[in-house]
Amino acid sequence: MPETPGLRARKKQQTFDTISETAIALFLERGFDRVPVAEVAAAAGVSKPTLFRYFPAKEDLVLHRFADHEDEAARVVAGRTADESPLDALRRDFLAGLARQDPVTGLCDHPQVLAFQRLAYGTPSVVARMLGFLTRSEEALAEALGGGIGARLAAGQIIAVRRILADENRHRIAAGERAAEVLPDAVEAAELAFAQLASGLAQLPLESDESGR
Repeated sequence: MPETPGLRARKKQQTFDTISETAIALFLERGFDRVPVAEVAAAAGVSKPTLFRYFPAKEDLVLHRFADHEDEAARVVAGRTADESPLDALRRDFLAGLARQDPVTGLCDHPQVLAFQRLAYGTPSVVARMLGFLTRSEEALAEALGGGIGARLAAGQIIAVRRILADENRHRIAAGERAAEVLPDAVEAAELAFAQLASGLAQLPLESDESGR
């Protein structure tokens, strides 16, 4: 009996997850540069060509966790209520992320998260490939904001602010502070950042505003 599309999709996702989790476990144990792709493939029970069909570059074995958040800002804007501005929705979302200690905000002191962050941010080739993630995040957000130069400028500033806020939180926790200790300052910094964005972006004519959203 041929496989149904749903079953094929589940099997592909299972293979994808197995490869990535196997790779990250090996990288955490021995270091990114000390584990060849062939070893990852063998440990995951797939061939090297199969691995590269799922992950075109070795760095993608780590970065797929970031890719899950690639269009997050765009989704927040697209899913906001009719009476909420794009920036208000993004502010609300970021503050909610801080409250639940979402790793994407940098405010998370779970040991496994910290180990993964040391791996990702401590590997130069992975950091370099993150630039593509940021670019695609900006592009997706600009589209959600309506497109055009105003939307692109706004998206660039918003993505940069989110990154800086997360980096500040992550650096403080990496230095030994607990998430609960950093939280009040993180909230204050986020409020300041989004207030500055609101002031600056008021001068940018976002095309999405013309539709009443």
